[in-house]
Amino acid sequence: MKKLSIGEVSERSAIAASAIRYYEELGLIQAERTTGNQRRYPSVTLRRLGFIRAAQQVGLSLDEISDALATLPEGRTPTKRDWHRLSRAWRGRLDEQIARIERLRDRLDGCIGCGCLSLRSCALYNPDDDLATVGHGAVRLEPALDDSAPTR
Repeated sequence: MKKLSIGEVSERSAIAASAIRYYEELGLIQAERTTGNQRRYPSVTLRRLGFIRAAQQVGLSLDEISDALATLPEGRTPTKRDWHRLSRAWRGRLDEQIARIERLRDRLDGCIGCGCLSLRSCALYNPDDDLATVGHGAVRLEPALDDSAPTR
């Protein structure tokens, strides 16, 4: 099996060498070391990196990708069948993400969503900082899927 340097992997995958080293540090990919301590990757690493990029493009975190890869036999490159199985498992999570993004789009012009009263109009949407009891951050733009967050 042909072994590739990190530069070759970076060039062929269009992924920065620093990201490749990071993925290796996380255990997403593996390299062997030469006697001169240089990394050498099996050519199947390119397919594994393609899997990682595709999963990231649909919004999965590196932790989720790591969990998915952990379901495969040690170091095996994901197959078409693996991708089908994993993508079905991600469907519900992606549907929730789509719903959250649609709510964000629909509410974006009304308020910055954080409850900080930093915009003049926020005083109308959040008098007396009522949203402070709901939580930190953009609570109006990121409510739970049941929409239980107060909206005024």
